[in-house]
Amino acid sequence: MTTVLAFDTATDVVTVAVGRHGAVVASRVVESGRAHAEHLVPTVRDVLAEAGLALTALDALAVGVGPGRFTGLRVGVTTAKALALALDVPVVGLGTLDVIAHPWRDDERDVVAVVDARRREVFWSRYRPRGGRLEPVVAPTVASPADLVAALGTDEVCCVGDGVDRYRAVLAAAPGVECLPPQYSAPSPLALCELADAACAAGAADAPDALVPVYLRESDAVINWEQARPGGPT
Repeated sequence: MTTVLAFDTATDVVTVAVGRHGAVVASRVVESGRAHAEHLVPTVRDVLAEAGLALTALDALAVGVGPGRFTGLRVGVTTAKALALALDVPVVGLGTLDVIAHPWRDDERDVVAVVDARRREVFWSRYRPRGGRLEPVVAPTVASPADLVAALGTDEVCCVGDGVDRYRAVLAAAPGVECLPPQYSAPSPLALCELADAACAAGAADAPDALVPVYLRESDAVINWEQARPGGPT
């Protein structure tokens, strides 16, 4: 029986779950803002306690690798690597947009996962439901909300994620777009467990050193420095 600890810290929410064969044993979803480092480890401890498990009972780890908040991603991926090394277990990297879109894999329309990237931009990816799974149509990318709307054209799609919450007025005004409610915006514990289990079953788990976050752009600190330095972009 595969027991997996899975978490995602790429958004303003910390989602942590323990799963067995894709079923959620215990989970927490915590609003963290920018305090991912303060919330992740205590939440992992609480979830393991609820599941009645010690860290040594885990067979694998899974972590959301973005795209998303730079600091949140760094905290999540670093924690996953450290735990995997200490426990000598494999780790799976899950695309955060994949996790957000996953619950809508049986929809008849394409699913667009949208994460707030700040700086008036969003990270997004588009998926097509195929036999109970989602087939990527557009790889994760960063764009303005207006450019996202232009890319969607007039197709009927459902959009989900915290980027939808922030830019709901822009997206909802586009023809064919349904904006899903905020309660579906965060990476869900069940989606984490199902995708982690599928990845482990497919042999996709790897060594910690192979885990790479998906940033898509520089951190805010680097962008701010580039803009402030003499001769930098404006």
